[in-house]
Amino acid sequence: MINILVFIYELSLGDALEPFIYQFGVVPSVVAHWPQSNLSFMAIVIPYLTSMFLHGGWLHVIGNMWYLWIFGDNIEDRLGHFAFLVFYLLCGIGAGVVHTLLNVSSTVPSVGASGAIAGVLGGYLVSYPFARVLTLVPIFVFVQVIEIPAIIVLGLWFIMQFFYGTASLATTSVSQSGGVAWWAHVGGFIIGILLVGLFPRKDRYSYGSYARR
Repeated sequence: MINILVFIYELSLGDALEPFIYQFGVVPSVVAHWPQSNLSFMAIVIPYLTSMFLHGGWLHVIGNMWYLWIFGDNIEDRLGHFAFLVFYLLCGIGAGVVHTLLNVSSTVPSVGASGAIAGVLGGYLVSYPFARVLTLVPIFVFVQVIEIPAIIVLGLWFIMQFFYGTASLATTSVSQSGGVAWWAHVGGFIIGILLVGLFPRKDRYSYGSYARR
C-alpha cells in the first residue's frame, strides 16, 4: 500500500518529480563524494530507506508489486508480520548499499522496491526450495503454464541478474543514462538468503507446498 500511495503521489508532482527523485533516490556518486560535499549525514542515509518506495513508471511498480504479491505472503507467514517488515527493509537497504559500491560513479538515482523484493526471493529460495511455482513458459508459438520448483525458477532468475550485472560493469549505461540496477537485485537476493535464517520460523508449511499465487 505504501508503494502504491507513494507512486500516486509521484504522478501528482509534475515538473517537481525529477528533483524529488534526486532527493529521495540513492545517487551513488553523491554518496561517494560525502563528506566532502555539503550534504548532511542524514541526507546521505535517508535515501537508502525512501528509495525503495519510489518507482520510475507503471511497469516498474506493477512488476515489483506482482513479485511481492506472489512471494511476499509466504515469507511473511514464515517470519511473522513485524519480523517480515524488518527483513524487507534490511534487504532493501543492503541492496542499495551493494548497488552504490559497484556503481560509485553513477549520477543516476536508484529507486524501486526490487532490491527488497530480491531479498524476499532469496528468503523464499531457502525457505521453500521445492515449492511449485506456476510459471508461464513459451514453447514455440504456444504458452504453457507449468509447475516448476522454486529452486529452478529463482535460481535461473539469480543467474540472469548476476550475468547482466557483470556485463554492466564493462559499460557506462547505468552510470550515464540509467537502466536496471542489477547489482541491487544480486545483493538483495544474497542478503535475503543470509538473513532469513536469523529469524525464528513461525509457519508450518512443508517444503513441498505450492506457491499460493
